[in-house]
Amino acid sequence: MQGHFSAVERLGYQQWASNAEPTHRIGTQTMFRMNMKSSTTGYSIAKKNYPGLSELQNYKISIIVPVLHEGPIINQTIGGIFDLPYDGEVEVIVVDGSPDGETLRAIEKNKVRKILTKKGRAHQMNQGAAAARGEILLFLHADTELPENALNGISSLMRKGDFVGGAFDLGIKSDRPIFRLIEIAASLRSRCTCAPYGDQAIFIRKEYFDSIGGFKEMPLMEDVELMRRIKKAGRKIYIIPDKVKTSPRRWEKEGVIYCTLRNWTLMTLYSLGIPAEKLSKFYR
Repeated sequence: MQGHFSAVERLGYQQWASNAEPTHRIGTQTMFRMNMKSSTTGYSIAKKNYPGLSELQNYKISIIVPVLHEGPIINQTIGGIFDLPYDGEVEVIVVDGSPDGETLRAIEKNKVRKILTKKGRAHQMNQGAAAARGEILLFLHADTELPENALNGISSLMRKGDFVGGAFDLGIKSDRPIFRLIEIAASLRSRCTCAPYGDQAIFIRKEYFDSIGGFKEMPLMEDVELMRRIKKAGRKIYIIPDKVKTSPRRWEKEGVIYCTLRNWTLMTLYSLGIPAEKLSKFYR
């Protein structure tokens, strides 16, 4: 490969390779992972003249977790994130809407970034996005677990450049058969409407998210409203067919049938033009 470079280009590649670690082989080619703490000068020279090198880097992903009174489960959520395999950089940002920051005080890991702000999921997620340093934003509910290969799957998808974001299929942590029906319905709905819900772990390019103004700050349906804007702009999202695992606690507390019918009714009314502010009193 170096035989096709000029002397300056070969120097750039050599500087890049000296700071890289071998990871695996494809045929006779050795693949490398860049040591990002080292100088990137040589890598930049080589990348300019050998575009394939850009595929060796994974995106930095910022995982934003909006919370309200989630102290009992937040460390399990954070631990699950850091246990995920990923050959890139991840930051976790927990945004607490409680005035006393009770969830933030319960966090045990020092490397988690903490933000205290006013209550409101859309506002909390926007605050987390504004502070994020990653190229990809992933919005995760505190009671939802990502699939094992979620981060590598996101990075691989977004490198293709065809999509501005996406989400996962819905999975519910319960053995009850009725939840399998809800999962199937959610999968069909999100693919037909291109509007996944927030409990499907929505991810999006930060640059694009910022350019469209983030989430509209409204009491509910902020996820649907965001996806409508993306669709109206002619941009594409992708539903990764791996399932998140979200808690059934709301269904079990309110009743599966009531909760499901209420959610469908609210979504239908919102689609017919009823403002989210009026619908929010039916969703507590």
